[in-house]
Amino acid sequence: MGKTIRIGIIGSGGIAGEHARAYKNIEDVEIVGVADILPGRADQFIERWDLLQAKGFDDHQKLLEMELDGVSICTPNVAHHHTTIDSLLAGKNVMVEKPMSVTLEQAVDMVQISKQTGKILNIGFQPRYDPNMGLIKDLVQRGQLGKVYYVETGGGRRRGMPGGTFIRKDIAGAGAMADIGCYSLDLALNTLGYPKPLTVSAYTSSHFGTNPKYHPEADRFDVEDFGIAIIRFEGDLVLNFKTSWAMHMDTLGATMFLGTDAGMKVLPGSSGPWGGVWDGNVGAISLFHDIQGHHTESIIPLIDHKLSVFEEKIKAFVRALREGGPAPIPGEQILRNQAILDGILRSSQTKKEVEIQIPDIG
Repeated sequence: MGKTIRIGIIGSGGIAGEHARAYKNIEDVEIVGVADILPGRADQFIERWDLLQAKGFDDHQKLLEMELDGVSICTPNVAHHHTTIDSLLAGKNVMVEKPMSVTLEQAVDMVQISKQTGKILNIGFQPRYDPNMGLIKDLVQRGQLGKVYYVETGGGRRRGMPGGTFIRKDIAGAGAMADIGCYSLDLALNTLGYPKPLTVSAYTSSHFGTNPKYHPEADRFDVEDFGIAIIRFEGDLVLNFKTSWAMHMDTLGATMFLGTDAGMKVLPGSSGPWGGVWDGNVGAISLFHDIQGHHTESIIPLIDHKLSVFEEKIKAFVRALREGGPAPIPGEQILRNQAILDGILRSSQTKKEVEIQIPDIG
């Protein structure tokens, strides 16, 4: 048996349960503490998940006084920044749920403190662990498409608007863009090697969320339920990005990579009113290319697997804790994802193209 990895969880809402489930399925891992700002809620979580060896706190700073190898941050988006900073400064390695933060400035701060403390800052993008996502990246990185010059991606639900903390700008920071859009961005950007974004021209709206015909909390809804953006990158690359929580349409289309030697089309694996987003499922992959002057479509066989991508995300974090890093999905990388989301919101507010400027973090 190896050393027991000691884990703390900050925030005990819905997603924290998935973290608890995954940690409990990994050998030599123990959840020793849970913190939630609401009195008594951490203790309820501990009982619900049979974590009877764990201690409950209503102050995460008390949790951070414990001997911990890592911390899962499962708070509402608005608390990601300060709980991450507090954890890093307390000498703890961090797994923080997506989106990384509410603002670009917060994301930069998180990365800088991670570098200063030498602690892991890992961002929770579980779709990365679908082997077919790796297959897509491998095809592009091995040059099968030639030079990629245009990418189109996004996820669209016909009806799939959450409620509660997800629809309040003061807590979530953004709506569909931060909730499901960041997954679509990561699919494209990770495949391309996370190129540097330069400019964004974007449009967002909230026609469905603010209409009581479509949402029971319309009077509290102040984030976007739809957005589209054109993003320019270094290397003369353009990304057409689109995301929707609700719309009068069945799909926003496939993800497409256009290259000088071939094109690739990727369909999401989920369908239905809440489907069509990149949450870890790939439906089909097709390669469009020419063979001896003939237009050819090749179907790329999908990798059949039974993996829980969420559990694989947690396993990768635990493995990094055992081996001393690096972070499987480092904050330095997702910083560019966050910068694009920040640019989209700025552009949609000003109704013009904006520059993306990411500070040098050393």
